[in-house]
Amino acid sequence: MPELAEVDYYRKQWNAGLEERVSQVLVHPAARIFRDTPAAAMVQGLPGRRFLASRAHGKQMMFEFSDGAWLGLHLGMSGELTTAPPDHVPAKHEHLVIVLESQSLVFSDYRMFGKATLEITDDGQAPLWWRALAPQPFERGFTKRRVHEFVQRFPKTPIKTLLLDQRGFPGIGNWMADEICWQLKIAPQNTAGSLESTQREAVWKMTRRVSREALRVIGTDWGDLPDSWLMNHRWRDGGICPRRGCKSELVREDLRGRTTCWCPRCQG
Repeated sequence: MPELAEVDYYRKQWNAGLEERVSQVLVHPAARIFRDTPAAAMVQGLPGRRFLASRAHGKQMMFEFSDGAWLGLHLGMSGELTTAPPDHVPAKHEHLVIVLESQSLVFSDYRMFGKATLEITDDGQAPLWWRALAPQPFERGFTKRRVHEFVQRFPKTPIKTLLLDQRGFPGIGNWMADEICWQLKIAPQNTAGSLESTQREAVWKMTRRVSREALRVIGTDWGDLPDSWLMNHRWRDGGICPRRGCKSELVREDLRGRTTCWCPRCQG
């Protein structure tokens, strides 16, 4: 599933169409991505409006159009955003195509766990649900105190699982949570209640560091993270811990429904 940095990368792909006016919206009306907003609302509500801005927040994206129209997108497991010529004919998995003056904005999702919503607000502000999202790890509102309090609320939850909770750590997904635990030498299956105060502060600091580096590298041009990180080794069969002086074989197991990778020596 795309995480914080991947989502921001995809958001930027549509920026090529900024300031252009929507001429037509093409949809696969029965697609599951329209489960909250009917496809017909997209077809009727967007044409004639200008594309003004794009935003990302955690795993969510919001695209602003003129006269208070807000298109919300979640990529789910397999969603992608691309651009195409204005005469583009949607392929089988391209469920939403917004045709502009010089190009088309394409949302494809072959597994259809993603979602598209459209809201038109009277005051022109973003929808309330968007404004209520928790602070992202690189924002000022993501404070040490906030992380301390959130961790203390769920003492029996595994640390890895808690890092995936979007109410406290928006944008953190599977690989980022594994990376944070590995960098801190914390076993992902340990409970949040086992963390001492200094460790909770370390989780706050490392979450910010991993998020910022991922945004800088992946969010810019989908570059490669350092080979000294767990990320580049976690899916390899027989993968070896990249930490200097360790070189133990990595373990991959299910933890509350998510495949989790860790080093039994460094994080034991």
